[in-house]
Amino acid sequence: MLELKGIYKWVNTGNNRVFLLKDVDLSVQPGEFISIMGPSGSGKSTLLNVIGMLDTFDQGEYNFLHEPVHKLKEKQRSSLYKQYIGFVFQAYHLIDELTVYENIETPLIYQDIKTSERKAMVADVLDRFQIVGKKDLFPTQLSGGQQQLVGIARALIARPKLLLADEPTGNLNSKQGEEIMGLFKQLNDEGMTIIQVTHSEKNAAYGSRIINLLDGMVAR
Repeated sequence: MLELKGIYKWVNTGNNRVFLLKDVDLSVQPGEFISIMGPSGSGKSTLLNVIGMLDTFDQGEYNFLHEPVHKLKEKQRSSLYKQYIGFVFQAYHLIDELTVYENIETPLIYQDIKTSERKAMVADVLDRFQIVGKKDLFPTQLSGGQQQLVGIARALIARPKLLLADEPTGNLNSKQGEEIMGLFKQLNDEGMTIIQVTHSEKNAAYGSRIINLLDGMVAR
């Protein structure tokens, strides 16, 4: 499904080059469930953002569904992202001016799905996440855990080929966290490819493979 070869990402501070990612190779097959682990500052979120095409990189090659991402223009990358990838952000990234309903509906609008179909899909997801009563509220009126659930609902609504999740249960209570991980497992069993960043050994164990990062490098 995707392959990273020799990926480097750095920032220049004065005369020093600080590496965020260093010579990362990663191959992901369709239907895998991968957990990325490592200490804070090891490059986990940066790697997830590179895979999700939200971040560029300075050196290396990235192929996604046979498309050479490293050669694509920003508009082409954005189109690939919207079509195939769902992203659960650690900091929610909900749109404050939109209601819960509208936030969840947004990915479907990008995909030109008909209004009647969108309504049915959003209703189904609101029900699944037990947030029907919150649909007309704005993100600022929600608790952190509720915003997290809305973010997950939004990422999943269009049934993406690839789900990327950055600490998906970080702001949820343990019961909600277990329910979300159970849902991820179910979606993975149905064929969705999932890559999650997590500090939790318990959550990591849901994956079929664990990748450990240290100082921007994959621990060999």
